[in-house]
Amino acid sequence: MDGSSYYIPAVAMGVALSVKAPSLIRSWRDPLLRSVCALLTLVGLVFFFAAPPSIEEVNDVIGVTNVSAPLVYCLLSAFSSSCLVLVVNWRGGPPALTRRIKRRIIAGYTLVIATIAILFVLGDTPVERLVDFDTYYANTPYIRELIVLYLTGLTVAGGAMNFMCGRWALQVRGWLRAGLLIIVIGYLFNLAYLMTKFTAVIARWNGVNLDYLSSDAAPVLASIGVQISAVGFCLPLAGQRVGDSWNTWSTYRRLGPLWRELRPVSMHADRAVRISWWSPAELQVTQRESDIHDGMLNLYPYFDSAVRSGAYDAAVAAGSDPVQAQAEADAVMVTEAVRARAADPEGRVISSAEANAAPPSSTEGPRDLVRMSIALRQSSVVAAARGRAGTRSESDFHEQTR
Repeated sequence: MDGSSYYIPAVAMGVALSVKAPSLIRSWRDPLLRSVCALLTLVGLVFFFAAPPSIEEVNDVIGVTNVSAPLVYCLLSAFSSSCLVLVVNWRGGPPALTRRIKRRIIAGYTLVIATIAILFVLGDTPVERLVDFDTYYANTPYIRELIVLYLTGLTVAGGAMNFMCGRWALQVRGWLRAGLLIIVIGYLFNLAYLMTKFTAVIARWNGVNLDYLSSDAAPVLASIGVQISAVGFCLPLAGQRVGDSWNTWSTYRRLGPLWRELRPVSMHADRAVRISWWSPAELQVTQRESDIHDGMLNLYPYFDSAVRSGAYDAAVAAGSDPVQAQAEADAVMVTEAVRARAADPEGRVISSAEANAAPPSSTEGPRDLVRMSIALRQSSVVAAARGRAGTRSESDFHEQTR
């Protein structure tokens, strides 16, 4: 056998682990993230060492017939333990209680692993079996108990995982819910794998040969289940990254009108070092916000609170809610200030101690900047102000500021 049905899910787990690795490095103290990575690692190891070519190689290297069997079963038991630890971390609760439960789980499965090793030593498995060890030795003393022990441990963990993920999926939304539901589907295949194993072993106890269930059907079910579960583990993280990137670029795009409005008066517009177009989205947004704040700082002496107040009243009268009306009023004041600055190339207002200046109210952060930017593009109040500014001549401005 080429072992592809084993190596493919092992590679899938490796890919899933590589996706999680950066987050694990950044947040090593996060017990939930550590649990997920431990689970992915153990699943990958289980499938790698359970592949017939790997079984044969390990047996030859160690020099003990069928020694791969307890190795794989110990890995499966460690996997069961990691599932339950993950369930506990997901459930949360008082830290002291959570730590105590996790210690008990780890201690219990450590005992299972030790018992598997002891039972294998006590049993007798002289004939090497690469794919049908469970059914071939189903009636062998000590080995029979070994097989039941590891299958029971895996069943308990799989059932708990399905229950916890299913219950949690009812409490959350979005990518996390989708990922949990996919994990549940994957673990349903895992339970089907266990049912076929148990069925084949029990059939052997009753003198019936259903070995094909354990040798042929079970590995396929396990492979499908693990690959589906891998998608479930990766989906919330990948979805969050896609969503964060989309929101960041959306903010960048929405800031465009305000950035273009202020660019002519930005203090360092001509000599600033521009970042490359392939720079991270967060850096692009930071650059655009910095340019906007530079422009506003340069316009500060030209901000007119009377203009803002009148625009606010006009926006409210047009049906805008107070928050939107404030954004429109700030946008009008910025528009008027830009026109005033353009009509005052010598900067006389800047040096005038009698300038009627008032800072814009929308200085709390990007959200306000976004509202202002959208108002510049969509507000009828801003459009009307632009029209009035367009008809104002430079001589009118000099007359007002004289």
